[in-house]
Amino acid sequence: MTVAGPPPETPNPEQDAAAESPAVHDAVDAERHTPGQKRAVAPLPERVKTIQPGGGTVMAGELLWGRLRRWRLRTFRKGYVAHMASRRRGADPSPPHDVLDPRDLKYIRNQTDLHWDERDNPFLRRRDVPFARWGYAELVVFCVVWFGLAAALLAWMANVEATWARVLLGVLSLGAAVVGALCVWFFRDPPRRPVQDDAILNSPADGTIAEITELADDPFIGGPAVRIGIFLSIFNVHINRAPTRSRVVGLAYLPGKFLNALRPESARENERMEIRLEQLSAPYRGMIVRQITGAIARRIVCDLQPGETLDAGEKFGMIKLGSRTELVIPNEDGLLITCDIGDKVQAGQTVLAKYEPTADSPSAS
Repeated sequence: MTVAGPPPETPNPEQDAAAESPAVHDAVDAERHTPGQKRAVAPLPERVKTIQPGGGTVMAGELLWGRLRRWRLRTFRKGYVAHMASRRRGADPSPPHDVLDPRDLKYIRNQTDLHWDERDNPFLRRRDVPFARWGYAELVVFCVVWFGLAAALLAWMANVEATWARVLLGVLSLGAAVVGALCVWFFRDPPRRPVQDDAILNSPADGTIAEITELADDPFIGGPAVRIGIFLSIFNVHINRAPTRSRVVGLAYLPGKFLNALRPESARENERMEIRLEQLSAPYRGMIVRQITGAIARRIVCDLQPGETLDAGEKFGMIKLGSRTELVIPNEDGLLITCDIGDKVQAGQTVLAKYEPTADSPSAS
């Protein structure tokens, strides 16, 4: 491995041993891979019941709203229901709940093969909204709470005569509006234009490089590996993107704690989702993207299904409100790490590493 810039810090042997111990990774163990061979696709884990396996109050409310919406459609818009049923694709006889139109797939996309072609999806225009589609409900709730509070304080201030009280209410109103604006900023979804090159690995998350560690062995990778850790503050975009063109060969979810994402033990002890990817062309490099919760971010979203393919930079989920993302890649001849600890990175745009041709690589022959 070659590092562009100062070499990565030498890892603490005790921490590294703990991080890689079977006891810690018991729930996310992968079968050892033989380099150069394609991997078998593993089924979705039993404990993953939705795209947001950790649940949540807003998610529960949205699912309840979905049940009410489906009742209304079945009762008052039977023609619409019949039309959408005639356009629906897939053969799942028993999805987790009724699927009347594409909105019903939001939380169960990874559980069923039901879908609509783009030309038959009347909600496709929602993709053009510059906010994370997995956070629409939270965005609405936070805006109503904080901007509503700001408006209420302003209305109260208009009926108060004491100068000190008017100043206090004005400051509190401004503070509530600022918090609401930060919530809007958090759920933003700016466009990215990643390079579709199998030799280049883009960042899977926005944030700051917090760790670059060489691992002696990783079973899924099938040999030595490099782990790149990215810390996401509440001010970063929290949408995760695929680092390269790849196929999803496995997912693993592990419930856990909600430690501050800056603490080293958070990578081992916090709730996390592990996405195992395999590049589409030889040598079929495997890589792992880990979504890890933090002290504030407690909801992981991953809407991937085992077996589906991703383009470089394609969005596949998010972590809500501040967290950590890791990328584990093969440490093989020709690997060049192009980032350093402390670097600011953007998902789908910043190149973290690339594989240069070697005498044994297919491109060099």
